[in-house]
Amino acid sequence: MIGARLALILGLGVATLGQCGRPAPTPVVTPVAPVKVGPEIGLTTTPVPLSSAVPPPVAIGRFVYAGGIAITSTDTSRLHGLSDLHLDGTGGLLSVSDEGDLFEARLQLDEAGRLVGLTNGKLSPLQGQDGKPLQGKEWADAEGVTVLPNGDRLVSFERRHRIWLYPRQADGTFGPPREAPKPATTFPENEGMEAIVAYPVAGPDAYLVGGEEGEVWLCRLSAACETLAPQPPPDFTWGLTSFAAFDGKAIAALYRAYDPIRGWRAQVRFLADPRAPANRQYPIASLTLDGAITRDNFEGVALSRSPSGATRVYLLSDDNDAGSQRTLLLAFDWTPAPPEPPAPPPKKPARRR
Repeated sequence: MIGARLALILGLGVATLGQCGRPAPTPVVTPVAPVKVGPEIGLTTTPVPLSSAVPPPVAIGRFVYAGGIAITSTDTSRLHGLSDLHLDGTGGLLSVSDEGDLFEARLQLDEAGRLVGLTNGKLSPLQGQDGKPLQGKEWADAEGVTVLPNGDRLVSFERRHRIWLYPRQADGTFGPPREAPKPATTFPENEGMEAIVAYPVAGPDAYLVGGEEGEVWLCRLSAACETLAPQPPPDFTWGLTSFAAFDGKAIAALYRAYDPIRGWRAQVRFLADPRAPANRQYPIASLTLDGAITRDNFEGVALSRSPSGATRVYLLSDDNDAGSQRTLLLAFDWTPAPPEPPAPPPKKPARRR
């Protein structure tokens, strides 16, 4: 969901573009009930190029484009506003929406391992603590989702800022949620805990939480949250929206930005260790989506391994239920640069005879 800062920028953009006679990406919220009864929904996926350039590039730096799709459904009017992204390691995809829905699907790859579609779509309401579907934006605005090693799910919410744990039952279903530890701070109404990810390197019940302004906390089910060094965005127009963990201590942090001139932009940074002091933090790599690159309001990042062994980065966008935006899922394969050859040893000075 867009935060207060982005809402202000969007508002200014609407006024500016309106004066110029150009369409603006104004979010349109239409609370319509699903057309289809039941969680299963059909999905339509349309391939999208990496860029509008002709011919389109095949990579951004060391991030090779591995396919991308735009996602829609004719079975429901609620497949909008998707926030955050989790992959289960077998191709299962999980996301939550600003209207309190849980979206599940399976990745469809071609023989070369490129993303070409989604199958097995499901859309179901998140439960409240009373076991009933969440009602109203104040309680249903889900922004982050992750899965702990034991299968329990954690969901973070805005407006009524909280983290709920949905316990996995023996039959694979999930029971009503209970409160989980959250940072002891006050969040703006629409700028809350956008990023959440299980962080097993710090313990089986550990998870990282990120605020939209770049604040980071390490939380555990068994202890209070502790403040880590912040990961501030490049400037106030950017917001932190999602985390993904990989390679032990390292994480991927996703940021998004909007202004009426450049539109939506996104950046993924690979961070070596979010627990390190600020003066010892450094990015391993970064991916920026700007200019002619296909982009939207990206709010979800997840990582896996590609068939070639590269680190596969998936990015999911929140369309804000706006006709001018799309729900996009893009894939990139990253491999680190080869290490530089060691410097030759210095030559010993010749002996004088």
